[in-house]
Amino acid sequence: MKPNSGTLVINIMNGGKAEAYEGVYQCTARNERGAAISNNIVIRPSRSPLWTKEKLEPNHVREGDSLVLHCRPPVGLPPPIIFWMDNAFQRLPQSERVSQGLNGDLYFSNVQPEDTREDYICYARFNHTQTIQQKQPISVKVFSMDSLNDTIAANLSDTDIYAKPVTERQPVLLTPTGSTSTKVELRGNVLLLECIAAGLPTPVIRWIKEGGELPANRTFFENFKKTLKIIDVSEADSGNYKCIARNTLGSVHHVISVTVKAAPYWITAPRNLVLSPGEDGTLICRANGNPKPSISWLANGVPIAIAPEDPSRKVDGDTIIFSHVQERSSAVYQCNASNEYGYLLANAFVNVLAEPPRILTPANKLYQVIADSPALLDCAYFGSPKPEIEWFKGVKGSILRGNEYVFHDNGTLEIPVAQKNSAGTYTCVARNELGKIQNEVQLEIKDPTMIIKQPEYKVIQRYGQVSFECIIKHDSTLLPTVTWLKDNDELPDDERFLVGKDNLTIMNVTDKDDGTYTCIVNTTLDSVSASAVLTVVAAPPTPAIIYARPNPPFDLELTGQLERSIDLSWIPGDENNSPITSFVIEYEDALHEPGVWHYQTEVPGTQTTVQLKLSPYVNYSFRVIAVNKIGRSQPSEPSEQYLTKSASPDENPANVQGIGSEPDNLVITWEPLKGFQSNGPGLQYKVSWRQKDVDDEWTSVIVANVSKYIVSGTPTFVPYEVKVQALNDLGYAPEPSEVIGHSGEDLPMVAPGNVQVHVINSTLAKVHWDPVPLKTVRGHLQGYKVYYWKVQSLSRRSRRHVEKKILTFRGNKTFGMLPGLEPYSSYKLNVRVVNGKGEGPASPDKAFKTPEGVPSSPSFLKITNPTLDSLTLEWGSPTHPNGVLTSYTLKFQPINNTHELGPLVEIRIPANESSLILKNLNYSTRYKFYFNAQTSVGSGSQITEEAVTIMDEAGILRPAVGAGKAMTSRQVDIATQGWFIGLMCAVALLILILLIVCFIRRNKGGKYPVKEKEDAHADPEIQPMKEDDGTFGEYSDAEDHKPLKKGSRTPSDRTVKKEDSDDSLVDYGEGVNGQFNEDGSFIGQYSGKKEKEPAEGNESSEAPSPVNAMNSFV
Repeated sequence: MKPNSGTLVINIMNGGKAEAYEGVYQCTARNERGAAISNNIVIRPSRSPLWTKEKLEPNHVREGDSLVLHCRPPVGLPPPIIFWMDNAFQRLPQSERVSQGLNGDLYFSNVQPEDTREDYICYARFNHTQTIQQKQPISVKVFSMDSLNDTIAANLSDTDIYAKPVTERQPVLLTPTGSTSTKVELRGNVLLLECIAAGLPTPVIRWIKEGGELPANRTFFENFKKTLKIIDVSEADSGNYKCIARNTLGSVHHVISVTVKAAPYWITAPRNLVLSPGEDGTLICRANGNPKPSISWLANGVPIAIAPEDPSRKVDGDTIIFSHVQERSSAVYQCNASNEYGYLLANAFVNVLAEPPRILTPANKLYQVIADSPALLDCAYFGSPKPEIEWFKGVKGSILRGNEYVFHDNGTLEIPVAQKNSAGTYTCVARNELGKIQNEVQLEIKDPTMIIKQPEYKVIQRYGQVSFECIIKHDSTLLPTVTWLKDNDELPDDERFLVGKDNLTIMNVTDKDDGTYTCIVNTTLDSVSASAVLTVVAAPPTPAIIYARPNPPFDLELTGQLERSIDLSWIPGDENNSPITSFVIEYEDALHEPGVWHYQTEVPGTQTTVQLKLSPYVNYSFRVIAVNKIGRSQPSEPSEQYLTKSASPDENPANVQGIGSEPDNLVITWEPLKGFQSNGPGLQYKVSWRQKDVDDEWTSVIVANVSKYIVSGTPTFVPYEVKVQALNDLGYAPEPSEVIGHSGEDLPMVAPGNVQVHVINSTLAKVHWDPVPLKTVRGHLQGYKVYYWKVQSLSRRSRRHVEKKILTFRGNKTFGMLPGLEPYSSYKLNVRVVNGKGEGPASPDKAFKTPEGVPSSPSFLKITNPTLDSLTLEWGSPTHPNGVLTSYTLKFQPINNTHELGPLVEIRIPANESSLILKNLNYSTRYKFYFNAQTSVGSGSQITEEAVTIMDEAGILRPAVGAGKAMTSRQVDIATQGWFIGLMCAVALLILILLIVCFIRRNKGGKYPVKEKEDAHADPEIQPMKEDDGTFGEYSDAEDHKPLKKGSRTPSDRTVKKEDSDDSLVDYGEGVNGQFNEDGSFIGQYSGKKEKEPAEGNESSEAPSPVNAMNSFV
């Protein structure tokens, strides 16, 4: 411990461990008068532990998916600051898509290929120990869909498996989880709420407060609006905060219920108390918090219950009452206010002593003030009992009283407007029952310092000479100092600037001398200044007329002084070639608002005198401003001061209201009168109230210059007549008008009765109720709230989490509509009445059911197992059946080569079926299917799908049977034409010739560039035929519709051939199961049998024709 001090020094610089000094410390100061104690001081050593070793697996993520990189820093004291960097110690960029959470984790709403890297490193900085700990680098590999498909195509064969493209996703919250959570924060702290969502596109976050607005000026959004920050929170900030994450596909929300608790805080802290023997006194210790703190007292550091007895002391909760104290009652009392979130401790010294008065102000102290300024004469004193203070002027003067003086509690005498005759000797007398003492001080009044010749605006030619005057007048006993400034800064250190006794001269003026020059005159008591502008021009000014603002008026004079009026006259300044249009008169109240000028009136420019209306108890000064078309002049010098006499107030406070804040009180508020409206010293208010239509007599209380009074013990929500009247030391204001207020509201007592529900349709219901008696509302009727919730769906009989919905109906309504109900469901509701205090009890729950509705579309429709004449259909029941399903309806029709629709076939299917095999279909034909579900109400929305039947393996065209007899294949019709058979023979002959030529050239060592010839061939007659429109083009894959590389061919088994032999005959049909008819036409397919066709595609329903098959060889 330091010598002669209570400071305890713990020094571990020379050895020792901080952990050895960890603990709770408290200081006690004690002497013969008592003991004071300090707050608890907790010492804990700082800690910066290392990261736990862990094996981090690489993160392999598909493009568009969400990702969370966990930091999980070690627990330190104080907690570390978290940030993410790379190996080059560069901070990782963050955005709406990628951001760091409050827990230090790094969140990706959706990953992109550029997120691939191996050096995601989380750092923890421990500021107190000035150390930084590093987590092992985390690797992230993002697989894009294009690259993934290329990899599959290059490395796999005989497969239809391809990576699905990146799909957009609705928002999903990464943190916090679930739909609701809670948060507790302490009063005065910073509230941080966070919502981070995944989704593609990247969701945008929005915050709202349910049932209220976010507090203005204290609300901030951080981390790309993912974090809501409210500073200096109070109990009013409690409530439900909702974050909404939204993108183009939808939204998701989370509600955080915030409760603001409070550690104890002072309402009235105990203060030191000085009493003389036999006197009474009180120590008050009042604190608030959430929960309400408990108050305990100690005497000299010992709980008062076990402290030495003192008959003069009585503890009453938060107050200690002292009666007829004696000197032995002196002690130091401690008040402790505690709750679960903290405590307050305050020491208060109760000093019982008998001391004659002492005056602490030095004798014959000299005070000097400027005339017409306030003078404050000190008389600091001490004594017990508290001495009474009196002031006298002169040796044999009478006691000072009246409005010309203000007597402060600390003994100071204030003369608001000190005049020349205020100078002299003043005597302060302090007396109590043990003695009397006096002290004299001297007051001197000095003349104010004035600039009687101010510097003027100058226009000077470059390289000329200019001079500014500053002639002053001052009190002969004060020594003034004159300082010149240029543009509010010191003059340049230049010999061209010559400062004389009353002027400033600038020689050889240059352009940089242009600016504002200010003359400042200072004395030990006051300071004045005046400025002028210097404009430097290149050439002599032309003799044109110069128009400028007028010079200020001067020689202001006050005459005809009356209690409520005075005459002001002045002499106008130079109008500077623009006639003066008006004069503006302003006033200063040196008594209430010194230094603040207010608008008084405005008179025409031809008028140089005006009678001004005055208010009582105002120390007036006036100034005049001249106005012309160019602008306003500088204000004139202030007039002499004039102090009007005091009077009773002329008006009463405005905006009087009576509104209860608790069920048993009435809070009366008003707008206090401003200083000059008080009309005299000792402004107070008479507050009166009576219960309307009950009390005949008014209850009144006189309060100080405040703006609120609370009436306790009132009945709940009854009307009161309220009035507030102003008064001062000279009397009352006129009788005030009465206003009607109400005492505090309480929660309603009864619930609405006779609640009835009328179901209008499957999604709308109307609820009726009887209004509650107004007497039971116990407040202003705000309306009614209907709480309703879905109990269960009648079609599924499965309960779910109950989410209550609330509808508010304003005013005294007795019915309301409930929209947005779900069909075929069981609901319950209740009704509550609402007033300004809150909600009343709920009515008994009323159950009702909604009727059936039409169902939603089936959840899916899949078409599988295509054969020559059949397809298998599978489906899922509707997500929302909205009733009891009665059946399904399937409609389908064929689609020909020109996309024309064939006849529509309709089939009814029982509701308990989930699959169907359609038979007797046309082979190699595309069909379109329409599928929906029905309830007893009607049909729901339909789902559509398309599929194609296949050909037989040998490619032999078979006639269709059953429902497809009318749809004969177009390929059979073409193949039976004579011209077509001749064309096929010619093509086959041409191919044979080409094969012979290739064989001969191969035997000779040459190589026929088949691939190059294919690439360069532009003849459309030998290009593959497109199946959709009959034009010619490349052969394409029916599964993914991606064109193959130029010059390549893909057989129907979807294997990709290596291009190591461009002229292999296998690639051109020799190795394929092709066949020829007896007439020589080719009837085989290009390659082996196709695998099953997809349920959706853009292929034509036409089978490959012989033309296409022959072209495949070319």
